[in-house]
Amino acid sequence: MTDRTKYSNVSLSHPTYEVLKKLSKELLPGGTALSISKTVETLAMEKMQKMTIIIILSIVLLLGINMTRGYANTTLETPEYELIRKDGQFEIRQYKPMIVAGTKVLTGYKKATYTGFRRIANYIFGGNEKTLEIAMTAPVISNSPVDVESAYEVIFIMPSVYTLDDLPEPNNSNVELSQRDLGQVASILFGGWATKTRAEYFHNRLMEWLGDQQLNPDGKYMVAQYNSPWMLPPFRKNEILVRIK
Repeated sequence: MTDRTKYSNVSLSHPTYEVLKKLSKELLPGGTALSISKTVETLAMEKMQKMTIIIILSIVLLLGINMTRGYANTTLETPEYELIRKDGQFEIRQYKPMIVAGTKVLTGYKKATYTGFRRIANYIFGGNEKTLEIAMTAPVISNSPVDVESAYEVIFIMPSVYTLDDLPEPNNSNVELSQRDLGQVASILFGGWATKTRAEYFHNRLMEWLGDQQLNPDGKYMVAQYNSPWMLPPFRKNEILVRIK
């Protein structure tokens, strides 16, 4: 049998014709039959769409892997600490004093993190009195506010080669340099995006663990993000940090 609507020179065996005829009724709602030529075109289009999706997903995966490798090969300095205890994704650490650039933003978590990041990134990329470019470190830390009327604080840890006297003054008066001593800190590790909802969820888990360990938190929690903003969620590293007494 032959469908002569378009492909008059193509002959189909009876079994093939019956299969295509059945498929043609499944391609439209209500069992409306398409011509055999239209069925072939529709099936070919669906196949191309599926292949396109597979190709796009493959490219995204490869980009993610490459970005992960690139980040792993780029050694970002992280603050020094002594590991006191480890329990799965939970840790107790003793941090050494560090120099930080910080800024306070009186708004919600998401906007505060974005605004604070931009302010301090501008500082380390030359927005200072010496137009000095300062190496990026990890993590970027967001301190949760003490109450609803307080501001979020975002901080970048400065490279250990600098002292307060060495660092140039920021051009933006909202960015301040200071020395911080986190002291003893409890942490929980998690991946994906560090949204406010997820941060609060993992903070609650950390608080439960601290209760089980009979340890008392000191102050509000901090969100530590270790990756660049364009890193894909499956490859991201974040922590919730809480000082302990």
